[in-house]
Amino acid sequence: MEDSLNKEKPEVRLRAFRAIDEPEACELFVQGHAQVLTNIGVTKVTSSNNKWITNPAAFVMIVESLDGKKVYGGVRLHVAGGSEPLPIEQATCKMDPGVFDLVWEYAQYGTGELCGLWNSREIAGYGVGSIFLSRVCVALVSQIGLRSLFALGAPYTVKMAENIGYVIERSIGNNGTFYYPKLDLLATTLILKDPETLTHATEEDKMAIFKLRDNLNQVRTEKLRNKEIDIHYEIEIPNLDKWSLDETISNAKKIFSEKKLNVVDGSFF
Repeated sequence: MEDSLNKEKPEVRLRAFRAIDEPEACELFVQGHAQVLTNIGVTKVTSSNNKWITNPAAFVMIVESLDGKKVYGGVRLHVAGGSEPLPIEQATCKMDPGVFDLVWEYAQYGTGELCGLWNSREIAGYGVGSIFLSRVCVALVSQIGLRSLFALGAPYTVKMAENIGYVIERSIGNNGTFYYPKLDLLATTLILKDPETLTHATEEDKMAIFKLRDNLNQVRTEKLRNKEIDIHYEIEIPNLDKWSLDETISNAKKIFSEKKLNVVDGSFF
């Protein structure tokens, strides 16, 4: 298993942690994500820069081999008020500075962003890099204490995001869209406004997220289009006693004021 996946029924671990607690796992994430982006012709994207590794408000979910030596996919959740702006702010602010006001509207109550979602070719087709990681990210929101969650979605991920409760936010960009990360790719602004109740999620996704939230450490056989995968969920985040959402929100307020000043002088950051 550790050297190669059983294609008939792969077995992997999906676990969550704070980025600053596991630099080695973060490096494996970076390498895998960079390779996926290179494969689709993207060599520069704000959500894939490496500064998040030292961001105290960045949380990471990875899909790995049971021995922890191989990472097959992952996603991140950045909380507004960390050591850098949210990826959506970095990506779109020069096209529409209104993103700062939009993020602050939610950040003062606790918000974040789902970003950097990827999976390797080895695990493609099992739903890991789409459905299951996205569900986990939403399930973790209650652990962290957030009231909302942003995402900047590619066209093929918008429907998936809507299925787990996101709605399109049309107040910025071109009716909510931007050409990003390059001119021939379109990204859509999405917000999950009710992570506790998931009013807009499909019943299937809602129930799956609630079950993950109620049982953070479990083994489940997940099915997608007649394919099965055994996932060892270990999504109770370690060291949360060292985490303070209130302090992060206070920092977000300070950062927001600085960003507004930078917009006035045209430098942004």
